[in-house]
Amino acid sequence: MELKDIYALYLQHPNVCTDTRTISEGCMFFCLKGENFDGNLFADEAIEKGAAYVVSDNPDNAHIANCVIVDNVLQTLQALAMYHRRQLNVPILSITGTNGKTTTKELVTAVLARKYKVYATKGNFNNQIGVPLTLLSFPTDIEIGVVEMGASHKGDIAELCAIAEPDFGIITNIGRAHLEGFGDIEGVAHTKLELFESVHKKNGHLFINTANQWLAEYKNNTKHTTYGTTPDATIEVHIAESNPYLKVLFEGQTISTRLVGEYNLENVGAAICVGKHFNVPFEDIKQALEDYCPTNHRSQVMETQTNTLIIDAYNANPSSMKQAIINFAKLTLQPTRVLMLGDMLELGHSSIDEHVAILQTALQCGLSHLFLVGKEFSKAAEQLGVQANCFANVDELKTYVEQHAIQHSLILLKGSHSMHMEKMVEVL
Repeated sequence: MELKDIYALYLQHPNVCTDTRTISEGCMFFCLKGENFDGNLFADEAIEKGAAYVVSDNPDNAHIANCVIVDNVLQTLQALAMYHRRQLNVPILSITGTNGKTTTKELVTAVLARKYKVYATKGNFNNQIGVPLTLLSFPTDIEIGVVEMGASHKGDIAELCAIAEPDFGIITNIGRAHLEGFGDIEGVAHTKLELFESVHKKNGHLFINTANQWLAEYKNNTKHTTYGTTPDATIEVHIAESNPYLKVLFEGQTISTRLVGEYNLENVGAAICVGKHFNVPFEDIKQALEDYCPTNHRSQVMETQTNTLIIDAYNANPSSMKQAIINFAKLTLQPTRVLMLGDMLELGHSSIDEHVAILQTALQCGLSHLFLVGKEFSKAAEQLGVQANCFANVDELKTYVEQHAIQHSLILLKGSHSMHMEKMVEVL
């Protein structure tokens, strides 16, 4: 079956599913394969649960009613998404970066939604499967699409750009993350900049963060708007206050956000920049930014009976961890400040050095109440001779806190997603 014929089926059944646990009546089920699963084995089950069609690359499934056999299911999903993107014929804004891309995506979407029919990446569907699913979730009456792009290996962003074909691009920043896959920060920069290169080739428009040295070269040869704290930025933004919530100054007016951390200034700046470019009235931009409330353990503040928690536990890398600690050290909400940090993963040979550097940052900031989860932070503390409470996993730390109550403290919870530092909320 040709791609245009599969697309005709998709238009009749536009709900795409890849997991039989979330099958909906009348959907199209794509039998994706991974290291530990093979969706082809669930083709029969998908039909039984209500899927209108299944797309499989196992010829043994050819006997199943309404089963479309293709050479490669993932490649077909990606090609279908690109085909749909072209039929929509609307501007696509793509966002990537080491830190802040999901928050920036949420802020940008909130701002644009004040004037347009906007659809955006849900959650963190930002990889080789998530981006196609995002595009295929866009309805035909869309006016602007916002697509988040993540990367952990060289070339990832170029692959995603080939599918989404973005007209506009934001790189929030470039920092030290996924070094196991990238090798070094130059590898990170090269991959992230693939977004700018793709937009440039399409004669599109870039929104450039002037605070990041890696992005500056694109100011000379591409249509762009800049944002940052310097006077040469088109959108000049500054911090008015951040204890704990960030207040931003723009053109003499204060925008009071519900975001924690001075590092969110560049995310807010990006959203203002995009809003202004798309002619969203300033009052609508301001209202959208003030109404936005972070979720999913990203820069959240929580008051418990005895403590104030800064929950930034969705993910972590050396750049975001350092920023979070420096910002945390400036907060004065409780008499005692406590760091509960989980390991940062996917750092390869640089891992111990990066964990040592984070502990050094904490000590330089005067933060000595340390609770560390994971073998990497434990090794780093031992190497530095730092007095810290070290635990193999978050459950061990939970047990300790249950037996040794922590009260009247400001506590930062941060670590890589799989460290599950958010579990500590229950006992704090």
